[in-house]
Amino acid sequence: MRAINNKGLAMSLFGALSLMSVASCSDSNDTAEVTIPDTEYDGTYVGRATGNFLAEEWYPGGLLGTTDNVSAGCYEDETPAVTQMGLTEAFNLGETFFERNFNTNTPPFNGLGPAAVRKSCLDCHPGYGHGKRVDKYTASWGNGYLLVVYHPVDGANSNDGPYASEVTGMPQTIATSPFLPPIDESQIELDWKNVTAMESGLPMKFPDGESFSLIYPELNIPLSAFNTDPVPQNLAFRLESTIGIMGTGLLDAIPDDSIKEQYRREAAMGASLNPSMWDKDADDWAATAMYTANGVNRIKKFTYALTRGSLQDGAGANAIWNITNVSRSDRPYLYTTEAWAKKMSQTPEVIEAIKANPSSPYYADGTDEGIAEAVRGLLSPTTNQFDNPWHNFTPEMSDNSFYSFMVWHRGLAIPRARNLNDTIVQRGKEVFNQIGCASCHRPKWQTTTDDFWEPEIIRSRNLKLPRYANQTIYPYTDMVQHRLFMINDIHGSWCRTTPLWGRGLSMINTGAEDRLHDCRARNEIEAIMWHAYSKQSEAYFSAEKFYYLPKSDRDAVVKFLRSI
Repeated sequence: MRAINNKGLAMSLFGALSLMSVASCSDSNDTAEVTIPDTEYDGTYVGRATGNFLAEEWYPGGLLGTTDNVSAGCYEDETPAVTQMGLTEAFNLGETFFERNFNTNTPPFNGLGPAAVRKSCLDCHPGYGHGKRVDKYTASWGNGYLLVVYHPVDGANSNDGPYASEVTGMPQTIATSPFLPPIDESQIELDWKNVTAMESGLPMKFPDGESFSLIYPELNIPLSAFNTDPVPQNLAFRLESTIGIMGTGLLDAIPDDSIKEQYRREAAMGASLNPSMWDKDADDWAATAMYTANGVNRIKKFTYALTRGSLQDGAGANAIWNITNVSRSDRPYLYTTEAWAKKMSQTPEVIEAIKANPSSPYYADGTDEGIAEAVRGLLSPTTNQFDNPWHNFTPEMSDNSFYSFMVWHRGLAIPRARNLNDTIVQRGKEVFNQIGCASCHRPKWQTTTDDFWEPEIIRSRNLKLPRYANQTIYPYTDMVQHRLFMINDIHGSWCRTTPLWGRGLSMINTGAEDRLHDCRARNEIEAIMWHAYSKQSEAYFSAEKFYYLPKSDRDAVVKFLRSI
């Protein structure tokens, strides 16, 4: 459960919030002006302007979104907005759905399977942070990887190509009895390779003699691992790690119009932009940039691939359904494929196990043929709606449970910044900006009204979610996709700029500090130098400038990154 270390520190922040007008506790979007708290911790005046940092930069999530806790467990803290809006009980309940293992028959955590990616969300987000790098793929705690199985185009090792339809988009490697998983994870081959030379030609040693190393994953899944009919052919594989989920509700509060202006600004500067997101000729969104939920259009801004436009219908809202395969009223179906359903209906050991259990929902008339028909009918994604003749059950996750989960997800705080009064950190910020890192890792955004999208489950019941109106936040991302042209790069080639806030606390929260989309970078230096692996990288010139910095400035940049 949530750590309570330094909870008392958060009271100074909440005390400042209590000075707001009463209207800020209501559904109003108006927020009264609040003085930044000026509190002393161990000789450091948090909330006071210092060097090249503004007072507000101590609170990267604004006063409504920042926790003063910077110790182990701080990624799990609720925002002051949660407390202020009286949502603590719902937040705590929602947290249990993130942390607990789902199973087949014990409410309210029932519904796992029949095939799943993980048993719990916490497995993929250890300590609520970025997934850990692993040497062997198993669907267990700490492995934040999602498999990417696709048909490569433009060459066998191409990063691009459509997902294999025989398995789900987030491929599943576990299944409930008596079924076999769509992919047998015991056959997954994961190997970490050493880079012997940078494609850009930069030596793997800084001019002052300090060296660095780079590694990357090679993933292979033999066809024998696929329990599907047909077995997919012509495949390529990638790994994508989960990212830290703290502060995600604040990113949802960034208005679409502000993101549009960011795209327009980068286009005017000649930046390469994903044409599926931005139409340079029209100087406007591409037709495929919108994500539509219940008739409401939002700009895609979540996931590496920018597939979702709202936290309430994407990211965790989607994952709590398809990672565990737990159904709910707005997702009244299973996350499966026709190829897996067909294979399970043809697998003798599956049929025999069901035949020995007359209470099984797949038993039908008890004959091989009847059981096979029931298995295929119940598992098929084209027939498993709740109103079809095969189904006589209700959604496994209640609307109230999902609502609490959304309060929790939107209510996760970002830890306050540290050491901003340190002259080395101040120098790091200066260099970070000078070499151009802030062009993509944009420091500052305004949330304005936080006009968020609500699913029908929440809107129809007039329920509240944490709101972050008129906050100045410092996530250090432009919310735009770029390409780094790394070896065995991310599927789709384009990757949204990952927020940097709070990452310096990864080790004490998760036990690891692996970075980039597949955890190939084991520290900040490696992450930066991957940006310079290829001269095609859209961050090459900034990373090249970092390469030629004196060691004192490189160290200053790293200390800055660990402080924000």
